[in-house]
Amino acid sequence: MRYAKRGPLRFTSHRDFARAFERALRRAGVPIAFSQGFTPHPKISYASAAPTGVASEAEYLEIGLREPVDPEQLRAALDAALSPGLDVLDAVVAQGGSLADRIEASHWRIELPEVEPAALERAVAAFTAAEEVLVERMTKQGRRTFDARAAVMSIDLIPPVATPSEAPGVSCAILELVVRQVTPSVRPDDVLSGLRVAADLEPPVSPRVTRLAQGTLTAQGAIVDPLDADRDGASIGGR
Repeated sequence: MRYAKRGPLRFTSHRDFARAFERALRRAGVPIAFSQGFTPHPKISYASAAPTGVASEAEYLEIGLREPVDPEQLRAALDAALSPGLDVLDAVVAQGGSLADRIEASHWRIELPEVEPAALERAVAAFTAAEEVLVERMTKQGRRTFDARAAVMSIDLIPPVATPSEAPGVSCAILELVVRQVTPSVRPDDVLSGLRVAADLEPPVSPRVTRLAQGTLTAQGAIVDPLDADRDGASIGGR
């Protein structure tokens, strides 16, 4: 399944979304399958969730069911059971293979209010010219230093707009980038840290980040929806 985090709901943490999704499964009467053992839990698997505060049009999860269900009816029922801004966009029958194995890269848009496009252009040029750009981030394993440059496959300036999302009347520079899935993961905030390291670019206000897509990579560097390989299925459960 593909779902979106939009508007104020982008501040929903992954744990909060997981709780909301389990409630939605119950409200929608979905025949969810459960694991075995002393503490059964619903069979739900998430793939590469976006960080808290980041909007997304391309979040993915898998669920296991006890019986066949029509994918579109399931999508509509879950979408109605979730709050507006947590939107279920697509559902297909899994034809085999791991969904996580189909996530090779993400396409991001970063809106930078009050940043001059010329300053961003200079920072991007310095970033792309560098062989490596070392940044630091606190991880579950402690503070890590890693290269933010190597994972960035493309980074482009989008023509500036007068009114970025939810910030009317403020000029804005916009950046789009495609980042390969690596370990440790390189996130949009790491790339912004890399722009600060490479060119001393410091956005005066918090950026607005949206994941536009994630999936497998073609030889040309395009991102393919990971659900595309399963679209010949007729119903969940194999009916």
